[in-house]
Amino acid sequence: MAVDVAQRLDGKVAIITGAAGGIGSATARLFVQLGAKVMLTDRDDTQLREIGAQLGDSAAIVAADCTDESAVARVVSETVERFGTLDIMIANAGIEGVLGPADQLSIGEFERVLRVNVLGVWLAIKHSVPPMTAGGGGAVVATASIAGIVGFRGAAPYVASKHAVVGLVQTMAMELAGSNIRINAVAPGPIDNRMMQSLGDQLGGDDPPALRAAISSRIPMKRYGTNEEVAQLIAFLAGDAASYCNGSVYVADGGYLAG
Repeated sequence: MAVDVAQRLDGKVAIITGAAGGIGSATARLFVQLGAKVMLTDRDDTQLREIGAQLGDSAAIVAADCTDESAVARVVSETVERFGTLDIMIANAGIEGVLGPADQLSIGEFERVLRVNVLGVWLAIKHSVPPMTAGGGGAVVATASIAGIVGFRGAAPYVASKHAVVGLVQTMAMELAGSNIRINAVAPGPIDNRMMQSLGDQLGGDDPPALRAAISSRIPMKRYGTNEEVAQLIAFLAGDAASYCNGSVYVADGGYLAG
């Protein structure tokens, strides 16, 4: 099926953080298919190299810690040096962290999730602003979660971090609209990837498959989503077809929250 020209990303330059993960790598592949140039960044240098090799000259890689401000600034500067501009920032890096009752977690366990999931997103947006402003504008998509909309037992740091991402997106969308920079968030529900497997293993006790079956039964579509389905939503919000979408959260959860 032909793709409408407004859905294309021809000539766009994007940074994707957390690019070694399931959603990040799926987004990278889709962006290249849609005509974009992509800078892939993550802490996992080995996986980054594998993905970059698959994407050829349309992609470049740089290993970096999303919580290190100087490293984030370097990712942005190397992107502009390599591709000439920056049009899109996909602030996708995130971790699930250690799960358990909130009153039994250590401050280190709680803080680690907040640093990656909140400060990492903020730094990605912050350092995108100068080149985007210089280029006349741009689009930012941050990966939140349905856990940024409702609570889940045993996942206080993750839930708190994703609620913070939603608030950050809403606030910075208002602050940066005058620079023609749009900022939105995607909120995946249960997605069939490593992070969801980890969540299931930690919360599922002796029977993680039973937990997955229980979660699936709550979803009107009766299945987990795929990384590629989330990537399609990210690509829409990053492109010109979403030119009037700003400061909002877009859910991809198979109807989980509707129930």
